[in-house]
Amino acid sequence: MSPDVDLTARMTKPSPLCRLLDLDGRLFQAAADWHWPGAERVLPRLSRGANHGVLWFATAAAMAAIRTPRARRAAVRGLASLGVASLAINTAGKRSVRRARPVLDPVPLVRRLKRQPITTSFPSGHAASAAAFATGVALESPAWGAVVAPVAFSVAASRVYTGVHFPSDVLAGAALGAGAAFLVRRLVPTRAPVRHGVRTRAEVPALPEGEGLVMVVNRASGTADRVRALGAALPRAEIVECAPDDVGDALAKAAERARVLGVCGGDGTVNTAARIALRHGLPLAVLPGGTLNHFALDLGVEDERDLARAVRHGEAVRVDAVRYASGDDEGVFLNTLSLGVYPELVRVRTRWSRRIGGWSAGLLAALRVLSADRHPLEVELDGERRPLWLLFVGNGVYHRMGLAPGRRTDLADGLLDVRMVHGGRRPALRLLAAAAAGPLTGSAGHAAVQVKRLRLTGVAPGTPLAYDGEVTAVSGEVTVEKLPEALTVYRPLNSIS
Repeated sequence: MSPDVDLTARMTKPSPLCRLLDLDGRLFQAAADWHWPGAERVLPRLSRGANHGVLWFATAAAMAAIRTPRARRAAVRGLASLGVASLAINTAGKRSVRRARPVLDPVPLVRRLKRQPITTSFPSGHAASAAAFATGVALESPAWGAVVAPVAFSVAASRVYTGVHFPSDVLAGAALGAGAAFLVRRLVPTRAPVRHGVRTRAEVPALPEGEGLVMVVNRASGTADRVRALGAALPRAEIVECAPDDVGDALAKAAERARVLGVCGGDGTVNTAARIALRHGLPLAVLPGGTLNHFALDLGVEDERDLARAVRHGEAVRVDAVRYASGDDEGVFLNTLSLGVYPELVRVRTRWSRRIGGWSAGLLAALRVLSADRHPLEVELDGERRPLWLLFVGNGVYHRMGLAPGRRTDLADGLLDVRMVHGGRRPALRLLAAAAAGPLTGSAGHAAVQVKRLRLTGVAPGTPLAYDGEVTAVSGEVTVEKLPEALTVYRPLNSIS
């Protein structure tokens, strides 16, 4: 461990650090002498309110109460950034530099805090937390960042105003906090813009008030507020709510009278709607509502406002679909298809999700599947018999993004993203290594390739196959092929997901 640095020690000769500390002291004196109109009532209270992050937790709670996906993500990212910054300050920052707090004599009594901090001065933990939270929020949502930034700046300024920090303490803390926010983004990236090329745009009817849109809603999706908001934005749209088991029939009936087929639910519900829309040649309007909404979010539709804007203005794109076939069994998917351990994970998750919730059920399913004593799947690929723990096929290329699951930036690239985790000992280690490494090729444990068509033979009877959250059984030969730009979907063309 490096020795502590005492910034209060007297220097025997002028040095850059000495001159910097002298400038810091003069700036502190100038701030103490400066009269800030109206600040006496506001800044000390704001400074106290930010103790232990209380102000930022309250702000995050208020943002989450707005109940928009972007606001919730911004709140979570802000708190995650704050947590990283606080960890850095408390484990290294305060201990590596021993700097005494400023002398309070120049600071008017009315400004001083009733309880003075006893920790070292460098860097400012309040400034770090404020900058981390504001930067994290802004990286996810610039609009919310603009709201939070003045408050964060005021908290940082209050630390000099009340006399508990030198200006350099605040600047260093703010830099550390902003760095923490960017580190969090590196690990869990924000949702980057999804921009489709001109070739994917589609001509669709503009429905200013929603007339001709029939929206089928899966009641189990838990999006009643979102559906009501969509109904208010498109008052002439027809909204049909039904139980999960009745979604397929409701969509088939809706397709017979709709100009635009709409669906609200998770990826499995959207998959059902896509098949019916393809069969009837209808454009599809997707309102995300469920545990998993990968297609809608990759498409760039986060909530009812995005969808209503696209429907009103007649903005849409063409996206790829994928068809799989095995004997008499045939289906279409928009996201992913997999064989091996994942279909079993889906089965366990589905069985437990209604009892303990989707995320908890997913964790339980992963633990059960990875700890089970099983044999790898065996298939014939390119004339070679291969043992596989997992075969993943994505509709479009999934890009590696930090520790977060991959996502697609182009839903009409014409490619299948095929990932394989080879069979062998210890499937859990191989699967985790593949997930951490991303789409590596040529590894002894996993490989990746991008193709337009895939053919598997020698699949054992009853082998489970999962696609878009649904599970079926296949045997013998399985073919997977792209349907380029087969589906037309409403999407605001200038939006950022």
